[in-house]
Amino acid sequence: MRIAVIQISEAGREIALTLQRELEARAILRTDIGKEWNAFDAFVFIGAMGICVRTIAPYVNDKHTDPAVICIDSLGKNAISVLSGHIGGANELTREIAACLGAHEVITTQSDNAGLWALDTLERRFGWCLSSDINNLQNCIYAFINRQPTALLLEARDEGTDYLEQTLPSHVTLINDINESDSRKYKLIIIVSPYVRNVPDAMLGLHFVPMVGTIGFGLAHEPENFKDIYDEINEAFTDYGMQPCAHKYCTIDVKANEPFVNMLKRYNKEVVFFSAEELATVEVPNPSDTVAKHVGTPSVCEAAAILGSEHGELVIPKIKGKNWTAALAINRQHLRKKQGHIEIVGAGPGDPDLISVRGRKMLEKADLILYAGSLVPKALTKCHKPGAVVRSSADMNLEEQCALMKEHYDKGHFIVRLHTGDPCIFGAIQEQMAFFDIHRMSYHITPGISSFLAAAAELQSQFTIPERCQTIILTRGEGRTPMPEKEQLHLLARSQSTMCIFLSAAIVDDVQRELLQEYPEDTPVAACYHLTWPDQKIYRGKLKDLAKIVHDNHLTLTTMLVVGESIDNRKGLSALYDKHFTHLFRQGCD
Repeated sequence: MRIAVIQISEAGREIALTLQRELEARAILRTDIGKEWNAFDAFVFIGAMGICVRTIAPYVNDKHTDPAVICIDSLGKNAISVLSGHIGGANELTREIAACLGAHEVITTQSDNAGLWALDTLERRFGWCLSSDINNLQNCIYAFINRQPTALLLEARDEGTDYLEQTLPSHVTLINDINESDSRKYKLIIIVSPYVRNVPDAMLGLHFVPMVGTIGFGLAHEPENFKDIYDEINEAFTDYGMQPCAHKYCTIDVKANEPFVNMLKRYNKEVVFFSAEELATVEVPNPSDTVAKHVGTPSVCEAAAILGSEHGELVIPKIKGKNWTAALAINRQHLRKKQGHIEIVGAGPGDPDLISVRGRKMLEKADLILYAGSLVPKALTKCHKPGAVVRSSADMNLEEQCALMKEHYDKGHFIVRLHTGDPCIFGAIQEQMAFFDIHRMSYHITPGISSFLAAAAELQSQFTIPERCQTIILTRGEGRTPMPEKEQLHLLARSQSTMCIFLSAAIVDDVQRELLQEYPEDTPVAACYHLTWPDQKIYRGKLKDLAKIVHDNHLTLTTMLVVGESIDNRKGLSALYDKHFTHLFRQGCD
């Protein structure tokens, strides 16, 4: 936001300086408010509320266009949202300012105080478009905040619809079809859908359009009517029952410099190009020999839509216009129809509190949780919903794991595959993703906190030391699974970086022997067992004693071995906070 700070009296000087620094705001004079009214997104007054109100009164016009206005008393005790609380963002900025100053936030909008959705912010918050008449918005808000019976129809899935489902107010009923919206039962209907839907008579209605579509298009060479094509495509899709919902436009790379493409970029649309070879690999319902003859692929628009949506569902096959063809696809993760999805979730190092917020949410809504039982504590799965299937994969081979996930996937279930740490580090997920790809199954990865990060935290050590060690190596010793020749431990040890060695406690004698070829024998080491688990144990020592430490304490595979002078190091200063160091956010002193 472009924020202006208006200091009314000398008493508010320190507050003004703080806000200018923290919010990257600009100080202006109270007498300049009139000429600057349209130049800023927000005005922050520091002084009495009366002065603030009298100053802005001549310029206040419309809630949809007025900037946010916040007033802070000169002692910084209260931050008050004055104008454009929702649409202008004053409420959100008030919370940010209150947190910055340690002030009490004062927000008077009814929906905020009642804990209800701020309907007039959903469009901006989630990147949706409002298909309804904006003049009817206030009537809908009034009915909603007064808890009139409300129907909610969700026909797509994204961050916004997940939020609505998770925070459903008691007077809102989730329906599955527009035909369930009965004006005798509901005063208001809120629709989030890319499809054309008509609000029943005698009901108030808000229709938000989530931008979940991918348009694939083909073009004649430099058509003269290129300025009309954008509207023509949207009108054609509307005739097929789809709202303008595209967040991405895709085509063949030979069209990269067409005037229509350049116009899309000026509209701030994402445009993606594919080669003829890439497009030719996609099976489509309407291939064309003529297109293949001219550009080397039997399909442009349908293939581009499918590729651009990550092999999503082709919702509208090829439509032909005067100088264009177009198709619409939707990524399967955005479809709400009964279909499966697999979320590969990083469990973190073990402590249930160290899984990510997103990871916990995934576990809470899963129909099947398949967790790596040999490495992931079962306590992480205790948040599962009633009726969910929770299985350990410790005694299952790859085929059995995939078969179980496929069984649930085909039933339309939401599946969490729970791996230790971060699943992309020694997580054995590559072969599972290959199976998902072959079967065109929808999946996504939620990252987690790796055990090497937990090791740094529990050792109270910074693994990168200024001017001494700026590299962290994550690796493992060579056991039953061979290591690439160029990644032998003694070769990696030449840099004497901080090295975190996974899955190697059982071969610690070999590990020590290889490390001693390059590291001094008195290099600090740590053997970290069950990091962040209730029975966590950490043993420090020197490299020459590493094997003895592991053997004497009977440490197992769930042990992280750390080697390097960064362990317990307290020497070396970062230039980042040196008072003489100048960077983007601070001018150093001489």
